[in-house]
Amino acid sequence: MALIPESFINDLMNKVDIVDVIDSRVPLKKTGREYQACCPFHTEKTPSFTVSPQKQFYHCFGCGAHGTAIGFIMDYDRLEFPDAIRALAESVGMEVPVESGSREDRQDNQKLYDLMETAANYYRGALKGNERAIEYLKGRGLTGEIAAEFGLGFAPDSWEGLMEHLRQRGFRKEQITTTGMGIPGKQDKPYDRFRDRIMFPIRDRRGRVIAFGGRVLDKGEPKYLNSPETPLFHKGRELYGLWEAKQANREIARLVVVEGYMDVVALAQSDIRYAVATLGTATTPEHLDRLFRVTREVVFCFDGDKAGRRAAWRALENSLESIRDGRQLKFLFLPEGEDPDTLVRKEGKAAFEARLDAAQPLSEFLLDRLAAQVDLGSIEGRARLVDLAKPLIARIPDAVFRDLMEQKLSQAARMDTERLGRLMGGNNPPQGRQAAPRHSRAPALTPVRRAILLLMLKPSLVEHAAPHQERLGELDIPGTDVLVRLLEFLTERPDITLPGLLEAWRDDPMGPALAKLASATLEIPEEGMEAEFLHVLERQLLGSLHEKARTERLRSLQGRRPSELSDAEKAELRALLGAESGRTQGQNS
Repeated sequence: MALIPESFINDLMNKVDIVDVIDSRVPLKKTGREYQACCPFHTEKTPSFTVSPQKQFYHCFGCGAHGTAIGFIMDYDRLEFPDAIRALAESVGMEVPVESGSREDRQDNQKLYDLMETAANYYRGALKGNERAIEYLKGRGLTGEIAAEFGLGFAPDSWEGLMEHLRQRGFRKEQITTTGMGIPGKQDKPYDRFRDRIMFPIRDRRGRVIAFGGRVLDKGEPKYLNSPETPLFHKGRELYGLWEAKQANREIARLVVVEGYMDVVALAQSDIRYAVATLGTATTPEHLDRLFRVTREVVFCFDGDKAGRRAAWRALENSLESIRDGRQLKFLFLPEGEDPDTLVRKEGKAAFEARLDAAQPLSEFLLDRLAAQVDLGSIEGRARLVDLAKPLIARIPDAVFRDLMEQKLSQAARMDTERLGRLMGGNNPPQGRQAAPRHSRAPALTPVRRAILLLMLKPSLVEHAAPHQERLGELDIPGTDVLVRLLEFLTERPDITLPGLLEAWRDDPMGPALAKLASATLEIPEEGMEAEFLHVLERQLLGSLHEKARTERLRSLQGRRPSELSDAEKAELRALLGAESGRTQGQNS
């Protein structure tokens, strides 16, 4: 797929001033070396939103929001990553490279998109000539207008109909199988993946067809069949109907997440044009990020049976880290035997939207589900409730919503809020005392994290650690793998900026951890960072390796009989024991 070059993003970060970017949207006030404002991402009266011109980084000590100028634009202006890049580039007079890679790569990518659009046209044409498929859609209450709006089609009951259509238009079998439209068969001859199904094209943020979902007309399994993962399509990121919802609404106050394509289209037929569906997978954090860039309220709509409630609980668990003040997550459970498609046709738009208005907030669903598993009439049951709720609430970013969840839990457990707050690791102050400033549970700076943070703030320090990368990899300390990867990354990019580094790691699994670490305070002037890094590297990290080797050698010598030791080994043992004794006395003094 087309990518924006990493070098361009770093150059852009060098030219953009995050203070100017944010101040043009949220007025900032200078306080010392930094700038402050009331956070635009949650409601507060006392400013806790801080912008550092030195780091080119923002951080809210209230809700935990943080990031670069790109991240701010994405969240505040609700833009996708490429659009945020273009907006910032335009503000400083830079032109975003159209695509990276060779001309052949770009042409190959475009060919895949052309193939998918050709397939969509083929399916639409097949629908027009199939009375059975048309009658099926009419029976589901759909008009030709809504079918056209969503680009619905029909896959004929043929093994090679689409394959032949694509081959006649110059597409190669490798391209057909790469997009998942064809399944490799005998003698390396692909055949149609979708047969005798209503076809739902899945579009990306630019409206390009990237995959399909197919639904059987009659009885058959599977009921829904989705395209496989391809270079164009990643089901954990995409949402069916999101592009259509954005086309139909200038502003989207609420998005409803349903389980099937037909539910999305049926709700649109009833003029509820803000429904989306996941694509054969549970809701992921990436899905939530996309949803909350479009709206502030998300309602999960599930069947009211056991399977629906299990799916809702998985959605809740995957949503906890995405909760921020000002965002609303709700759960709507439909009557048994109903789905959005059947219910909206039976009740109509107004009644269905009334159900959405009355949907159960995440806070109630979480505690009600847990309370049903215990006996709240006993001390043991209430203690068990706290035990069940604690790890879930701990995943919620530290802000007002989390405080209110802890209060709600304390009421259910009949427990003092202050005491519960301490058990939860919170910052609830004793009554009569003012709360200390919140720090969004910034990670403690262990030696490894301190080394990583210093490298992030001053990447040129990599030259001091490069000769020791192999030895550092031997450390048995959490975070060592990230440190080694960062060293490898910076060896090739010693001049990269902190924002450029964070953006380069945006899609990496460790990217969020690095961004959170960047918000930590390091009270060291830039001129003192080199000495501090050398101290951490040589005394703490490499020193721990030396200590580990010394301890292992001591144990090895002590495990042997004196008669088995040479004179040199006996002398070594005495020296090691003397050093151990001196170290112990030093610790006790």
